Amino acid sequence: LTMMNRERVSSVGARGKGPLIGAVDEGTSSARFTVYDEAGTLVFSHQVPVDCEYPQSGWVEQDPRKILDAVRQCIATVMQECFKMGYQKNDLKAIGITNQRETTIVWDRATGEPLSNAIVWLDSRTAGTVNRLIDKTPTNSKDFLQKLCGLPLNSYFSAVKLRWLLDNVDAIREESSAGRCLFGTVDTWLIWNLTGGPNGGVHVTDCTNASRTMLMNINTLKWDPELCKFFSIPMNILPDIRSSSEVYGVVRDGPAAGVPIAGCLGDQQSALVGQLCLKRGEAKNTYGTGCFLLYNTGTKPVLSRHGLLTTVAFKLGPSEPCYYALEGSVAIAGAAVQWLRDNLGIIKSSADVETLATQVTDTNGVYFVPAFSGLLAPYWRTDARGVLCGLSQASNAKHIARATLEAVCYQTREVLEAMNKDCGIPLSTLKVDGGMTCNNLLMQLQADLLGMDVARPKDAETTSFGAALAAGLAPGIDLYSVRTMQVQQNTMVFKPKISVDERDGRYEMWRKAVSRSFGWEGQPPKATVVPRGNWRMPLLAAGLGTAVVCAFLWRQRRNS
Repeated sequence: LTMMNRERVSSVGARGKGPLIGAVDEGTSSARFTVYDEAGTLVFSHQVPVDCEYPQSGWVEQDPRKILDAVRQCIATVMQECFKMGYQKNDLKAIGITNQRETTIVWDRATGEPLSNAIVWLDSRTAGTVNRLIDKTPTNSKDFLQKLCGLPLNSYFSAVKLRWLLDNVDAIREESSAGRCLFGTVDTWLIWNLTGGPNGGVHVTDCTNASRTMLMNINTLKWDPELCKFFSIPMNILPDIRSSSEVYGVVRDGPAAGVPIAGCLGDQQSALVGQLCLKRGEAKNTYGTGCFLLYNTGTKPVLSRHGLLTTVAFKLGPSEPCYYALEGSVAIAGAAVQWLRDNLGIIKSSADVETLATQVTDTNGVYFVPAFSGLLAPYWRTDARGVLCGLSQASNAKHIARATLEAVCYQTREVLEAMNKDCGIPLSTLKVDGGMTCNNLLMQLQADLLGMDVARPKDAETTSFGAALAAGLAPGIDLYSVRTMQVQQNTMVFKPKISVDERDGRYEMWRKAVSRSFGWEGQPPKATVVPRGNWRMPLLAAGLGTAVVCAFLWRQRRNS
């Protein structure tokens, strides 16, 4: 598969006709469907936004029906455009699916109706459930199950979300007891519906998505009875686990009816495949709603001692070996930019953050820790919440915008340092992808704050391509071949420009800001005793801080 010079083709005359591979990419904020030709060239793509709902603080939900509708809309639009370009339906040889991971859906197997909204991976409502589960372990440790599933007990993962649903949603508890409901992550929900739903839909997942549930044994790649017993999850509601590259079933209706669904990967594993990080020691970092750094550790799982996750990277065929990865997961990356847009109103579009941030040369001492629902790797602190540190009367929207971009970079450095400790093989270049990488300032800041080259591919949306690769490699499809793959050409490499002393000094201030984010959720604040005679200074400081924030927000509202 030649990976050079992949680019969008928008007219019939630009390409000859031939076989196509499609990829569904259902993410946190949008769904898209993309088709590629036999050379890996992007032919056409269509994207539809998918909204999140926030019914309470820390809760993040989505309507599963809207997720499915968005995917179907994308497929219909792309197929219509392909028909206009002269392609036929039988030119589409297979479809791969990649998806937001951990997001948990339970539905009625007879009607196909969801029994609640999907609990999104970002959701932190299950903190109390996590604490109770930790308390029942013999060692009172969040890492008690790590040897079985590679993961710590945390609200991030599907088993905890499913346990919460069984405990708190009457319909799910009743349907589960009666054997009438099914569980799945987003990939399972899509495959089941696209292959027929209540009328013969295939209830499957792949091993990359299953490895994010805390219910799959990381060594056997099967649902583990001990893990299911620990979480009190009935095994009859779980999907079958398959490889990432095989035919699961065929689309039952719509413009893609009859096309095999032949690839499935969690979104971050799909980006790893799309970046062709198929050998041990290769890594990538994806910048999207969150930020995810995956390091291919080969065919044996490596258990982290520094706050990382052990996960399945890919298994490209039923008879192919399983590859594993260490992953550093950052919950809030692009979502912080959306917060600037939607909550503070200091930018009108996400793209505006680069323009605003480039109007200043530094943050003027401002540090932003966007721990909106806690911190993931390497801290795993559900009690953390977002903080802005270092504000002064000179602080303005430009400094906060730049601090938001720097926050993404600092979090990546924390994950990379933990990965170096676990693997012992420091990276010399960081491969990047995802929607945020079009921001040149962000990429330069990342190179500066890591002290290493950052390599951005021409097509930064490698997640979709990874799913297409998996489908094209599937037995019986055989459109692509691993043996003929070539390394994707990078169109731009960002090199560090600041000194080691400056880099490390700024990083130490970031770590100081992170420490300020701890302890805000789940426990009452401790009383602070102020020595007699010193009460004026704390009171003055508190009043000044409040005045600065209020004045800043008032000025932004007035200017908008």
